[in-house]
Amino acid sequence: MAEPLTARDVVLVVDDSPDTLGMLTEALDQSGATVLVATGGAEALAIVEKILPDIVLLDAMMPGMDGFETCRRLKASGRAAHVPVVFMTGLTETEHIVQGLGAGGVDYVTKPIVLDELFARIRVHLANARAAQSARLALDTAGRFLIATDGDGAVKWCTPQAIRLLAAALPADGGVLVLPEALRAWIRASAGEVRPGPVPVPLPARDGATLELAFLSRTAPDELLFQLVAAAPADQAGLLKQRLALTQREAEVLLWIARGKANRDIAEILAMSPRTVNKHLEQIYAKLGVENRASAAVTATRVIGGT
Repeated sequence: MAEPLTARDVVLVVDDSPDTLGMLTEALDQSGATVLVATGGAEALAIVEKILPDIVLLDAMMPGMDGFETCRRLKASGRAAHVPVVFMTGLTETEHIVQGLGAGGVDYVTKPIVLDELFARIRVHLANARAAQSARLALDTAGRFLIATDGDGAVKWCTPQAIRLLAAALPADGGVLVLPEALRAWIRASAGEVRPGPVPVPLPARDGATLELAFLSRTAPDELLFQLVAAAPADQAGLLKQRLALTQREAEVLLWIARGKANRDIAEILAMSPRTVNKHLEQIYAKLGVENRASAAVTATRVIGGT
């Protein structure tokens, strides 16, 4: 038997064959992994909405929604975009292998399945996926809330906090976050440009703020990377900036302080780290000549109220 997995490894097995499901479930269970089972694509998507697996073993040929379409829908979901998908297939022609990889799969194994080979591939892909996820969490901690789309404007992946911001602003189709058509049209029109112009469509966020997408780079031929930034209502933030000699970011932080938001909430709203909020507060206190957030909030309220 191959080297065991661990209890933290959650493996979703999707196959319409009872024999394959039984064999893989028993082997994975004996290896220590937590096993989820689905007999079709729609059932697999429903499971992922409730429990996010660490890796998916996916049969390519199933009745109804086949494995290729199932994988495409998984990868279109911000929630599961980072989850590696390994295809299991009896199809060995190059066109089918290319189709699986093009749908978003990271690997494939041919049937009949050799367990030692499968487990070796699982361990490699779990390690790679966790390294990538750790990098995205690190970006979140640094206030880099990122979203990547393909050239058609479909969401490919997001950092975890970006998903939370977008979930409050965007509709979801079967768990897949969908950007406004005007924004997708801009992405399609800009797909051939090295550095597209300004993103034209702000997105609604909580508490009257808007989400702005700032283009960062083209990370692959069919992948554009954006940073999400939430801006406070421009008139009130601008007023605080002008009257109190604050920077734009300091004015936005102060505005949310005046609205009673905690530092962690402000960090999420403005797409920055709590540590950065604290640094802005230190500068705000110094500029206003106050010692605490209550006094700062009173000052901001007087400016906004015109008193």
